[in-house]
Amino acid sequence: MPLVPMRQILDEAAKGGYGVGAFNVNNMEQIQAIMEAANETKSPVIIQASRGALKYSRMIYLKKLMEAAVIEYPDVPVALHLDHGNSVATCKQAIELGFTSVMMDGSLGEDGKTPNSYEQNVEVTRAVVELAHPLGVTVEGELGCLGGIEDGHGAGIAVDDTDHLTDPAQAEDFVAQTGLDALAVAIGTSHGAYKSLRKDPKTGEMLPPALAMDRIHDIHERMPNCHMVMHGSSSVPRELVDIINQYGGKMPNTYGIPIEQIQDGLKHGVRKINVDTDSRLAMTGAVRKVLVEHPDKFDPRDWLGPAREASKQVYIKRMVAFGQAGHAGDYKQMSLDDMKKLYKNGSMAKV
Repeated sequence: MPLVPMRQILDEAAKGGYGVGAFNVNNMEQIQAIMEAANETKSPVIIQASRGALKYSRMIYLKKLMEAAVIEYPDVPVALHLDHGNSVATCKQAIELGFTSVMMDGSLGEDGKTPNSYEQNVEVTRAVVELAHPLGVTVEGELGCLGGIEDGHGAGIAVDDTDHLTDPAQAEDFVAQTGLDALAVAIGTSHGAYKSLRKDPKTGEMLPPALAMDRIHDIHERMPNCHMVMHGSSSVPRELVDIINQYGGKMPNTYGIPIEQIQDGLKHGVRKINVDTDSRLAMTGAVRKVLVEHPDKFDPRDWLGPAREASKQVYIKRMVAFGQAGHAGDYKQMSLDDMKKLYKNGSMAKV
């Protein structure tokens, strides 16, 4: 089967009351690990690439790897999504490459660092919707700005900043004006492995970030059909960080998003959960372990193989926790042409 439109995956997740992990990739091993995990758990899945990933892997290689993935696992509904597109031109390039979904991150300017005005965000996001929907391609937009920087993208906002969180009332207007399919919300999550500055005043121990889950609840109450997206939602498991540090790494004071808070979001309209850092941690720890314990090894397969397996186990855990496991066979996979007709006929439900 070909890649499916992400909108179908999100619509089906809404019907079933679960979320779908969107996992970032940079190389073959990550794609293989995601697809193996999805096949074993019978999960629909979203694979996404940032502009940095496309530059690293080069677009044509990623395209061909994804073609191989859907050929090998035809029963797994999989969408290919552009993460944090910075312009209409970038989204157009991804669509031409075969992406079935694009994110127009109009919350920031084309430099990926400077916050846009609300009006600029509406204008550029609507332009991508007008480009993508006639081709059957899903569009994600973002309102508010996330903390942290990833792949050179981000305003460098502190993880405890509250001035740039999503305004629920404005979100309602934003969705209506743009006609997008999925809304990325800023509720206090951030990119990377350092998601919190909070400490227990008595013990000094790190605490999870304080997420504004009430904003998700409010948006869901206003727009019960809106597919929300949580970016920067890696859980940064302590055991993965410990492996890295045990084998020569230096990653103190890391903290991620508790799974329980993500699951609360799933009950209130969150359908797409972005996870990248957890996979990076798993792979890095596995590589360090092999090279320290076997300093004689020089074949890349000796450490890439364990890295692939370590990330696969992370993906399996997330697929189960998000509730997508077991749902791969629930529906007939759609093509972009199928979705194109639905958009044209106006038969797609408003998010």
